[in-house]
Amino acid sequence: QVQLVESGGGLVQPGGSLRLSCAASGSSFSINVMGWYRQAPGKQRELVAVINSAGSTNYADSVKGRFTIFGDNAKSTTYLQMNSLKPEDTAVYYCNGNIFDYGLGFVSEYWGQGTQVTVSS
Repeated sequence: QVQLVESGGGLVQPGGSLRLSCAASGSSFSINVMGWYRQAPGKQRELVAVINSAGSTNYADSVKGRFTIFGDNAKSTTYLQMNSLKPEDTAVYYCNGNIFDYGLGFVSEYWGQGTQVTVSS
């Protein structure tokens, strides 16, 4: 079974940068789409950015021009580079994968455990 493990969250001042990582591991799999979501206290989880196997990306309007999603296929790792961070970016960030598991023989959706990002002075 595929597992997603996130890292890179933390406390940063407004205007600062952070890079989140999401490493996929398992016996044999193929990634279709990877995405980053976030959930702030009292709010619904929202999509931040997605990237598909062809490298096409899409972003929430609130992060366009500040966040970049990209992947390293050799490491099965997806990154979210976050620049010009704002207090309203504070949330728990989750990675999500639409992944074909060769052992199971079908596509499943997987979630990471979440990593806290806090933007505050």
